[in-house]
Amino acid sequence: MALSIEDIVHLLGTVGQRQYGREAVSQLEHALQCAQLAEAHGEAGETVVAALLHDLGHLLVAASERDSSADSIAERDDLHQFIALPFLRELFPPAVLEPMRLHVDAKRYLCATESGYWDTLSPASKRSLELQGGVYSPAEAERFIAQPFAEEAVRLRRYDDAAKVPHWATPRLSHFVPAMVSVSAVSADRA
Repeated sequence: MALSIEDIVHLLGTVGQRQYGREAVSQLEHALQCAQLAEAHGEAGETVVAALLHDLGHLLVAASERDSSADSIAERDDLHQFIALPFLRELFPPAVLEPMRLHVDAKRYLCATESGYWDTLSPASKRSLELQGGVYSPAEAERFIAQPFAEEAVRLRRYDDAAKVPHWATPRLSHFVPAMVSVSAVSADRA
């Protein structure tokens, strides 16, 4: 079943109130901070929306499971970067979906190519890196960055890493709805 923008807003507003893994923010706070950072850096609307929705797969998993405690989520890789994509393919173009799909691999890439990057990760992000396959080899890193939308995914990853600040004032979710509408494939079909 495809999600609508209304479904996404509802999911973020309800399930998004849950804690973001072992971080000190909720899923919604993390999403809003990430989107705000992308917007503040002048990213295209598609990248801002990707930043807002990059962890939507976590919410879909949590909404479908009874045991969605922070401890159970932190002990396995839920492959969240892939889970939301089938629900969003009819709604958003590849410029939104591909950075979302690649943001986990972007962490693996940055750990392989940027000295000191690993040291900047939160403890929870370091743990998830292990669960997600660890640091890329040089050949894997080279293949990653050659993909379409890999550069956007790397920038998204940096916003993701920085978007874990308790009590950070962000725009409301409603602020980002027009961006979702403007980049949606549904809007493009009507134009």
